[in-house]
Amino acid sequence: MSEFEKTKSAHSRPAGPAKAGGDAGRLLAWYDRHARDLPWRVGPADRRAGRRADPYRVWLSEIMLQQTTVAAVRDYYANFLRLWPDVAALAAADDHAVMKAWAGLGYYARARNLLKCARTIVADHGGRFPQSAAALERLPGIGLYTAAAIAAIAYDEPVAVIDGNVERVMARHGALEVPLPAAKLLIRERVAALIPADRPGDFAQGLMDLGATICAPKRTLCNACPWAVSCAGRRAGDPLRFPLKAPKPQKPTRFGIAYVAVRADGAVLLRRRPPRGLLGGMSEVPGSDWGPDRAAPAPPFAADWRPAGEVTHTFSHFHLLLEVHRAEMATKTRAIAGGWWSRPEALAGEALPSVMRKVLRAAKVM
Repeated sequence: MSEFEKTKSAHSRPAGPAKAGGDAGRLLAWYDRHARDLPWRVGPADRRAGRRADPYRVWLSEIMLQQTTVAAVRDYYANFLRLWPDVAALAAADDHAVMKAWAGLGYYARARNLLKCARTIVADHGGRFPQSAAALERLPGIGLYTAAAIAAIAYDEPVAVIDGNVERVMARHGALEVPLPAAKLLIRERVAALIPADRPGDFAQGLMDLGATICAPKRTLCNACPWAVSCAGRRAGDPLRFPLKAPKPQKPTRFGIAYVAVRADGAVLLRRRPPRGLLGGMSEVPGSDWGPDRAAPAPPFAADWRPAGEVTHTFSHFHLLLEVHRAEMATKTRAIAGGWWSRPEALAGEALPSVMRKVLRAAKVM
């Protein structure tokens, strides 16, 4: 147990039995019995014993969990804590080492913002996280949801913590006929009205757990739900109808070519993407620009390039189709400017995003 966990925050209250009544009280009673065991969480029993959540661990887990599942995050989270156990250690980390540790988790701007945020906390806040949602939201990479989650879970600030699970639960609970995202403000107001004064952090985590385990996207376990009696969606007989969602615009498709150069010793030519923009700072094989039309640009250098298949990948705002070309190179071939040869034993540890790992698998080098 860390020293932080042993010390009660001056801004936290003991988490005793729920004093809230109604839906808040029922949720807290359910959470006390069924809270998920998560590596970054201080459970209700430990909170009653005086342990408090470390804001660094809350922040790290919440950033990792954006657009990502708990199962996918567990190993990354453990590895980050092993490498950088606190915010000062992360602030002092090498940028490329952090990108390597993040590789495969996706949405790479999150990793770049982790570093910016850690360095801002050390430089401007004496290495301590601000203790209010309003102050936290001013930090790099921390938006409304993450600020609220840290403030509620680590400091027991009574602030509404709204993620996708909470939106779904509240839309069903109220049988909201307003579709998302237009319903977001109404949902925030409804959650804020329910937050108990004595256990806001446990309430926030309980509500997220309810959506993750009982009120899931494609199934509901209404007989096990602490809010079954008050749920308007259940009374209407079709809780899965909610939340209503506005139609999404169709994603465009972009095209490109990836060139996999492989030396006779098995090393693969890599280069680093620009530090800003999509996949900024990550490693990649040389390739063309990604555009709306198929094109045949000149390869990055002359070689016996041969087709090795295609890969597809979907980003948040477009689909990508890459032609993969492979060329065999002599053992002593020099790297292109700004590039390097990554040997087979080092390749798995490179800061390769998922799309580049697909490319290398298509070229049969991973």
